[in-house]
Amino acid sequence: MKVLIAEDDTLTREGLAEILETEGYEVLQAPDGLAALATFQDQNPDFICLDVMMPGLDGYEVCRKIRAPTE
Repeated sequence: MKVLIAEDDTLTREGLAEILETEGYEVLQAPDGLAALATFQDQNPDFICLDVMMPGLDGYEVCRKIRAPTE
């Protein structure tokens, strides 16, 4: 299972990544909302852990863009 962690705090993001990798997950990391959206579009993860307050785009806006219907 591929997991995307979108978190601007480096220690939190890397700590979560380490825990999930230990459990066997493939982990993708994004330091801000714009990188999270780009990573989602490029890598199509199975699960996303979004921080609410991030630079660029906040977690709510990232979620809205991911869930928006495609034409």
